[in-house]
Amino acid sequence: MRSLFAGLFDDAALFPPGDAPMAAAVPAHRELRARLGDLVGPFVVPAARLGELSAHLGDDAAPFGVSLIAAAGDLPAAAARVDAHPGLVLAAVEVPVASDAATAREAVRVLDGVLPDGVPAAVELPRTAARDEVLDVLTGTGRRAKLRTGGVRAALFPSPEELAAGLAACVARGVALKCTAGLHSAVRHTDPATGSTHHGFLNLLAACDALAAGGPAAAAERWLRQDDTGALVGGWSPDRVARARAVLTSFGTCSVLEPVDDLVSLGLLPSLDRTPA
Repeated sequence: MRSLFAGLFDDAALFPPGDAPMAAAVPAHRELRARLGDLVGPFVVPAARLGELSAHLGDDAAPFGVSLIAAAGDLPAAAARVDAHPGLVLAAVEVPVASDAATAREAVRVLDGVLPDGVPAAVELPRTAARDEVLDVLTGTGRRAKLRTGGVRAALFPSPEELAAGLAACVARGVALKCTAGLHSAVRHTDPATGSTHHGFLNLLAACDALAAGGPAAAAERWLRQDDTGALVGGWSPDRVARARAVLTSFGTCSVLEPVDDLVSLGLLPSLDRTPA
């Protein structure tokens, strides 16, 4: 099962609702990498906070991989700052919402001109009728889509129907994706504190597998609505893992430990003190 979750959890500790200060988030990320190894993705940082990040890296020579969030116009200078820093490694790039096809084309143009080969980049999709025109621009470019799956307000959580349609639109075009926000637990659930119903990341993986296997959006929606833990936990063959992860590359989470702890409680990962680094 570990291969299903390798590199799935991008460390978005700086973002709500965690909002960790940089002074705490940097050493915490290093500790997560040491404890959890390949489960942990890069450290997500906005371009505007690169100076602050650099100030907290200290003299540690170990490479510090970042997923850089930058608008297309800011990306060349921000990527150059990362490249010039001896302790930073540009592991990925995330471009904020492209509102239409023209904005997406400009983002792809800049990404193609700036990024070295092998550095993945995702462009966030709008939650509007322009979603498909943005995806059409991304098709065939090798760039990924970024889908928002929650946030600090109920309105930021897409319905299962909306999310399934977005996933299906990506899979139909062969566009891989990453997700962000709200995926704190493996299985769909309602947060008693806020009343918001959160998507589960196991639900999301199962939905992506169903689509990659040729199923319709309705099949993905059924998986997104599934709250039977047993149905979600079982049946993950190597082929199914490979199909799901070819679609869903990672998701950003303000607490990497929260989803990992959930997997431990479900018996899908060993306890943290036995998880190899």
